[in-house]
Amino acid sequence: MMRATVKRAAALALPLVLGGGCVSASEYAAKNAGFSSVEAKTAEAVGKQTVWIQSQQHARVVSDRVKTLMAKKAIDVETAVQVALLNNKGLQAAYADLGDSAADAWQSTMLVNPTVSVGLTGIGTPGLEAFKSVEGMIANNILALATRDRNIAIADTGFRRAQLNAALRTLQLASDTRRAWINAVVAWETVAQLNQAQAAADAASELAQELGKSGALTKEGQAREHVFSAELAGQTAKARLEARLAKEELTRLMGLWGSGIDYQVPNRLPQLPKGIMKRDLIEAEALQRRVDLQMAKLDLEATAKSYKLTEATRYVTDLELLTGFETERELEEGDIKRETTGQAELEFVIPIFDSGRARMRKAELAYMRAANLLAEKAVNVRSEARSAYQAYRANYDIARHYRNSVVPLRTKIEEESLLTYNAMITNTFELLADSREKVNANLLAVNAKRDFWLAEANLAPAIYGGGAGAAAGETEVAAAAEGGGGGH
Repeated sequence: MMRATVKRAAALALPLVLGGGCVSASEYAAKNAGFSSVEAKTAEAVGKQTVWIQSQQHARVVSDRVKTLMAKKAIDVETAVQVALLNNKGLQAAYADLGDSAADAWQSTMLVNPTVSVGLTGIGTPGLEAFKSVEGMIANNILALATRDRNIAIADTGFRRAQLNAALRTLQLASDTRRAWINAVVAWETVAQLNQAQAAADAASELAQELGKSGALTKEGQAREHVFSAELAGQTAKARLEARLAKEELTRLMGLWGSGIDYQVPNRLPQLPKGIMKRDLIEAEALQRRVDLQMAKLDLEATAKSYKLTEATRYVTDLELLTGFETERELEEGDIKRETTGQAELEFVIPIFDSGRARMRKAELAYMRAANLLAEKAVNVRSEARSAYQAYRANYDIARHYRNSVVPLRTKIEEESLLTYNAMITNTFELLADSREKVNANLLAVNAKRDFWLAEANLAPAIYGGGAGAAAGETEVAAAAEGGGGGH
C-alpha cells in the first residue's frame, strides 16, 4: 500500500520536475574540467607545459620526466621553470581548487530533490486492518526552479574565474622560479668575486705583517690592512650564506627534496643580449592578456548576476508547492470502502517585516565596489606594464655601461698599476688597492646584470599576470565579488 502511495505522489509532482529544464553538465563533470584553458595560457605566456596529476600512473610519468630534466650538470633557467610547473605540489593544490569549482558548477545544473512524506493515521483500528488512512506529500521548491538558470549562470562565472585563477597561480610560479634562479646564480657569482677580493686582502694582510716586523710599516697601517681582510671575510661568509638560501628558495619552488636537491646552477649569469625587445604597445598587450584583469571582469559579471538574483528574490525568499493525496478507509456494513482525494498546498514567506530593501542595498554596494576595483585594476595594469618596460630598458643601459665602461677602465687602471709596480714606481699597497677597486667594479657590474635579467623576467608577468604581489590583489577583488554573493 505504501509503495503505491509513493508512486501516485510522484506522478502528481512529475510536471513540476520536468518544468525545470535541462542543461548539459558534461564539461563540468569531466575529470580535467577547464584545465585545457590553463594549459593554453601557460604555453602562450611562458612556453612551458603544465600538468594536472590525478593518478599514480601519471605521477610516475611526471616524476621520471623531472628526473630526466634534473640530470643536467647545471640546470638553466628554462629547465628550472619547467621542473617547477611539473613538480610543485602547491600548484597541484590550486588545480584541485579548479576541480572543486567545476563540481560546484556541475551541482548547480542539478534539480533540487523533492521532499517526500508519508503519514499513517488510525493505526491499530479494529476491523480496518493495520491503519485507517494513508497520506503522501511531495514538496517542491518552486523558487529554486524559477531561479535555476540564474544560479547556473553564477556558478558558471565562478568556474571560469577558477580557470583564470589556476592560470594565474601557474604564471606566478613560473615567474617566481625564474627570479629565484637568477638570484641563486648571481649569489654564487658574487661569492666568486668576493673570493678574489679575499685573496688580495689576505696577501696585503700578510705583507703588512712582514713589513711591520721590519719596521717599514706602522702598527696603524698594519691594523688597517688586517681589518680590511677580516671585514671582507665576514662579507664573504654572509654572501655564501645568502647564496645557499637563494638556492634553497629555488629548490622549494621546484618541489625538490632528498637526493633531488643535489643539483647545480651555473656560476654566472648569461651575458647581456645584443639588443632589447621592442614593446611599444605593451599597455595594449597587458589590457588584452592580463589574467588578473580578466578575473576582475568576471567578478563584476558575477556580482551583476547576483544582484539580479537578489532582485528576483527580494520579496519572496522561500516558495514551496506541496502536492499529494490522501486515501481513507472506512468500515461500512462489514465492507471496507476506500476514498482517495488529491491535495495541493502553497507555502511562502509573507514579507511583512523584511521587504528585502537591505539585501538590495548590499547587492548594489557590492556591484559598485566590484566596478570600482575593476577600473582601478585597469589603471594599475597600464602603469605596471609601463614600469616593467621602463625598468627593462633602463637596466639594460645601466648593465651595458658597467660592462663597456666601468669594468674596462678599472681593468686598465689595474694593468697600468702593475706596470708601474714592476718598474718600482708604485708600491705594493697601491697595486692591491687598485685590484680591490676592480673587484668592486666587477661586483657592481654583476648586480647591474642581475637587475637587467630580473627586469626581463618581469616583462611576461606585466603582460600576462602572475607578478609579485598578485595573490594579495586578487584576494581583495574576490572579496568584493563575494560581498555580492656551478658546483653549488
